[in-house]
Amino acid sequence: MWDRFGRGLSLAIAAALVAGAVTGARAETAASDPKAVAIADQVMTALGGPKAWEGTRFLRFDFAVDREGKALFSRSHTWDKWNGRYRLESKTKEGDPLVVLMNLHTKDGDAWLKGKKLEGEEEKMKLAEAFGAWTNDTYWLLMPYKLRDPGVNLALAGEAKEDGKTWDKLLLTFDDVGLTPKDKYWVYVNRGTGLVDRWDFVLKGEKKPPSTFTWEGWKAYGKIQLPNDHVSAKDKVRIHHPVLDAPASVADSTFTTP
Repeated sequence: MWDRFGRGLSLAIAAALVAGAVTGARAETAASDPKAVAIADQVMTALGGPKAWEGTRFLRFDFAVDREGKALFSRSHTWDKWNGRYRLESKTKEGDPLVVLMNLHTKDGDAWLKGKKLEGEEEKMKLAEAFGAWTNDTYWLLMPYKLRDPGVNLALAGEAKEDGKTWDKLLLTFDDVGLTPKDKYWVYVNRGTGLVDRWDFVLKGEKKPPSTFTWEGWKAYGKIQLPNDHVSAKDKVRIHHPVLDAPASVADSTFTTP
């Protein structure tokens, strides 16, 4: 599992992704800069708007990580945003197929390894790992939708210019919530398109230069915009979504049959 990038996502983000999936919760901290909040609203408008996001019920995507052109791992997600139904298909480090069916609201569910249903502590562990995978992978896909979620501090961190383009830089920190409140994200918002083109981040307050990834390949899926590629030139890492869709419907068996 490639867990270096994004592993520091807090429990607050995870809770907001679930709770805000339908309601479009808007609860950034009172200390947030109104100018930064206004830019966050411009991003949401460019993405399709709150009603389009709330009206999108299903997301189906793969999360794949390559380094220096070599595939490290991938996993497949199917998510019913409206009621929390969720399916994960992945492989263990040993290459064994794993399927998890669970409800993200209750965290209850079942797991199958090599076609055999797991029980007890082994199943509990796989359910927790699946929730962590969902938290991480959806944030790489959906972070721009979550700029104004509960516990987020929004601030302006200047601007950047290059090749005739200008980006407003939003600094995201977290209001002493979750497991890693010292995480910091700098989000680059393109003034021309209103979309996010890049983010830099430092996890857990680490004393080191930020990691940088692009946000690119923006495209309409249903009524919303989603990216399909993130590249770190420095680390020669690519995080991408070879399967990406917002289907109007998904068979119920997807969430009930391994």
